[in-house]
Amino acid sequence: MTRTALTGEEVLAAAARLARAHGPGALTMRRLATELGTAVTSIYWHVGNRESLLDALVERTVREMGEIHPTGHTPQARIISVARTLHAALRERPQLIAMVHERGLTERMFLPAQQALVHEMHAAGLRGETAAEAVRAVQFQVVGFVLVERNRERSPAQHPSEGELWDSPAAGHDPALARALAGPVDTGRLFLVSLEALVASLLSPADPGS
Repeated sequence: MTRTALTGEEVLAAAARLARAHGPGALTMRRLATELGTAVTSIYWHVGNRESLLDALVERTVREMGEIHPTGHTPQARIISVARTLHAALRERPQLIAMVHERGLTERMFLPAQQALVHEMHAAGLRGETAAEAVRAVQFQVVGFVLVERNRERSPAQHPSEGELWDSPAAGHDPALARALAGPVDTGRLFLVSLEALVASLLSPADPGS
């Protein structure tokens, strides 16, 4: 049965789900109508043609990426919270982020996160070029880590594998290290460890005791 009550936001939400799951190439007006249980004409009524739909979807993604709410009791904790929020948002919607990038809106998309980081850098005592460099360092750390994660996920099986490479001869005098490097990567922990080390280093010049 064709549904009659439908909102533009419901159309965009369904379009976002399809794009995230199958890529923007799979996002057709007919498939979207089927997903929503409505007629194709209803989709056109709410969002216009496919290009208008994609534009609206990009704008929606930019708005979602702007929902940055730092948490924590110290600038360092709040900076880390911003970075973790940004990391999660980028990981959740790679197909949509690619659409934003293709339309030249990447810098605008990152602006809210940068503004939140600037606020916390100021709270930590950083100013001017030092604060700007710290903001970009955190942003690049997050984006770079996401790119490495996605590259590892899409990489073909490696021969030899890490486990095979880090055998006894490669262990040297630290077999525990070799065993750890031969095992699977805990990317969540690695992201947090590297992020905490970076932020602590960036904020150290603002420490009066340093």
